Amino acid sequence: MLTDQQLLRYNRQILMPDFDIAGQEKLRAASVLIVGLGGLGCPAALYLAAAGVGRLVLADGDAVELSNLQRQIAHGDADIGCNKAASVAASVAALNPDVAITVYPRHLDAGGMAELCEGVDLVVDAVDNYPTRFDLNRACIAAALPLVSAAAVGGEGQLAVFDPHNGGPCYRCLYPAQGLDSALRCSESGVLAPVVGVLGSLLAMEALKRLSGYGETLIGGLLVMDLASAQVQRLRVMPRDDCPDCGHLQR
Repeated sequence: MLTDQQLLRYNRQILMPDFDIAGQEKLRAASVLIVGLGGLGCPAALYLAAAGVGRLVLADGDAVELSNLQRQIAHGDADIGCNKAASVAASVAALNPDVAITVYPRHLDAGGMAELCEGVDLVVDAVDNYPTRFDLNRACIAAALPLVSAAAVGGEGQLAVFDPHNGGPCYRCLYPAQGLDSALRCSESGVLAPVVGVLGSLLAMEALKRLSGYGETLIGGLLVMDLASAQVQRLRVMPRDDCPDCGHLQR
């Protein structure tokens, strides 16, 4: 049951008739794993915490650098040299002390991903490379967890929700080539700061919708955004029967 302080803190969400106290209680009971606490993971973590998700598991092995501060809004000058997951944990704690936080300050291998997927309800993919995304995709399939994923570079971004256990595609249905290692990165191609903020906020929005039952999630869709020209498209992504990661669920 929500306390008086929590009722006040989350008042603007509770006022929504299609969200209400029931939606807030679902968020309070939920646990979310966020992998990657950079440009996408920072706003996602802050908004999930502000909205009242009960527990966040924050995983990132990188340290904060000066060049990160242009867009990674949960870090500050004083955090340079600190682990990113630990830095975001401090920002989350300052924003909402009700949120329980678990910090995993290391790079994840497949085994580590499987371990962290235990005991959470949803995973947020905010990483910047294909190999890690493929490993995370497999871990989520094995644990029957929905995966909310985003990418951003330059003035463009994309967003998708993968949940093959409920009839949707998985990440590898969209990007079937296991050996991909040519993803554009901000460190090589640049990115305008608000672009990752927009996509990170949308990560949080899709996670909150799935956890609370509010609205309709993006399962089976790919949101493609060109923020330089304000063009947004929603594309359909179909499950692949021959997908090596989730095809067994589609047969």
